[in-house]
Order: sequence, then C-alpha cells, then structure tokens
Amino acid sequence: MAQYSAGADGKPTDWHLVHYGARAVGGAGLIMIEATAVGASHRCTAADLGIWDEGQAVAHRRLTSFISGQGAVPAIQLQAAGRKGSHRLPWTGLGQNDPVSAAEGGWETIAPSAVPFGNLSTPREVGHADIDEVVEDFGHAAEMAHLAGYQVVEIQASHGYILHAFLSPLSNNRADEYGGSLENRMRFPLRVARAVRQAFPAQKPVFVRITATDWVDGGVSVDEAAAFAKELAAVGIDLLDVTSGVLVQDMRARPPAREGVHVEFADTLKQASGLPVAPVGQIGDITLADEVVAKGQADAVLMGRALLRDPYLVLNHRRDDPSSWPNQYHRAL
Repeated sequence: MAQYSAGADGKPTDWHLVHYGARAVGGAGLIMIEATAVGASHRCTAADLGIWDEGQAVAHRRLTSFISGQGAVPAIQLQAAGRKGSHRLPWTGLGQNDPVSAAEGGWETIAPSAVPFGNLSTPREVGHADIDEVVEDFGHAAEMAHLAGYQVVEIQASHGYILHAFLSPLSNNRADEYGGSLENRMRFPLRVARAVRQAFPAQKPVFVRITATDWVDGGVSVDEAAAFAKELAAVGIDLLDVTSGVLVQDMRARPPAREGVHVEFADTLKQASGLPVAPVGQIGDITLADEVVAKGQADAVLMGRALLRDPYLVLNHRRDDPSSWPNQYHRAL
C-alpha cells in the first residue's frame, strides 16, 4: 500500500518508520514494505520509495531493524511501473490519472507496446536492450534489499505494471519473442524472476504477486495464470501472492466487491503449481483469514486496506490474551 511519502532521494522518511512500525507492534507476522522502485525511471511518482543504490539500502535498515525487533518479518515489494509511471500523487490534481511531463520533472515511461494507460503518457515500446536493463535492475534491487536487511522480497507482476503488461495480450502487441504466445509473453517476467531468485540469498524467500485474471475478454485467464505459476515454481519462487485486475482503466476490469474474492483463485494456482499461496484483497477480518488457512485454501493471507484502517487489527482480535500485547499497552486491557 504505497504511501507516496519518500524523500526526493527515494529514501524512507519518519512517516515510513512510524507507519510500518505501528503495524509491526500491532501483531502482523510479516510487514511488506510498499511497492519500491528498482530504478528512478521505474517509479510511479516522484515520492516513491527506491531500492536501487546503497544509500537507499542503508536508509531502509531503520525499518528492517525496528520491524525485526518487534518479532515481525521485514519484506519488500520490488516494482517497475512501466506505462503506469510518472503520474501525480493520488491526492494531487487528477491523481493517478494525471501525467507529469518531462518539463514538470517527469520521465519517459516504457512498456511492451506503445499503448497508454488511461490518460497517462504514451509509453515507449521497449527494445531488447531495455528488457535486459530492467532484468538487471531487478536483480540489483534484490541485492540491495538483502543489504538493507529484508528477509523476503516480492516481485510485483500484477496490477498493470510492466511485468503484468508483458503477460497480458491486452497491453502486449509485440511480434517478437516477447509477444504473441503465452510462452513468449512469459519470457520477460520469468527472466526477472530468475534474476531476483539468483541475486537474493537462497535461504530467503522470494514471492511473486501474480494476476489470476484481467477480468476482461482477451486478457490473462486463470488457465494462463496457472501456466505462469508452474513456470515460477520451476524458477524456485517460494510463494504466490494472488490478486487480479487493474490492467486497464475500466471499472469492469476491477475485482468484484466480494469478500475473499481471490481465495478460490489462490487455491486453483496452488493446485496447479504446488506452491504456497496467499490471497490478497477484500479480506479484512481475522476470523475469515483463519478459516481460509485452516481449510487449506491458502498458506497465508495478506492484508492491505484493513491494516491501513487499524494498525492494531491483530492485537484487537486477541484482546483477551494480554501476552500478545506489548507490555507498554497492558494497562489498556
């Protein structure tokens, strides 16, 4: 859940320390730091976090140290925005649909094909050298994440960002070895997965946020997602973070407003790939999360908006168990 609160150098600020620190204190088992750019040109906004140089990695240690100190696992999502980059903050102007031009400090965006997202700038279609560079950027960012003290990295391959854009025929119109068939459309995301898995220590897990469906005819289907999941298993990925939609600017391409909407998708991808899975989205109740795991439909559950609303969601679920709460808060029980 991006905070759009980084300094001009892409480093975490006091906001991030308090924001993520509160959720670590609040009892979450793993804290996934927001989508963090693997390069300056891979940001969504000028206020995105970055993890592409050592200075940033050292600055992230404040977060990983505090999170670990509260008994939670520090994790980070690695991001390359692609055609959804160089836009304004969500609360400024037209927000995420408002492009920032080069004259205003924006940057050129890239994509598999020159197909814009909504009102954002038309991206440049990438060449083979660009693809190689992005692969290297992800691998280097994984090295920086290890240096920063993160115990898990997640590759963002959903929600219309560049890896998802390559996967979907709705945004990938290429005629070379990176377009057309599913095998070709998977080629670039799988190269990134291999680079990250090789760069990050073998004993530390690598997750992939995967799109189960685009919710649009002609887009990624559940069957294609299952085939991609099998390939990710062969690469050595450790867990699939299962989500869907948001490839195109169309409300019909968003997941239906249904509690636990991705649980069945997660179960399907688990059966297809043999990988552990964690659904995300529209799970805001701890009891439901417990049921999903207890039934074997998933191995974990990821929460975003529910924890934005209440950083102590987990502790409040354990109000009758004072041992779960920090000593400093026992007087409230």
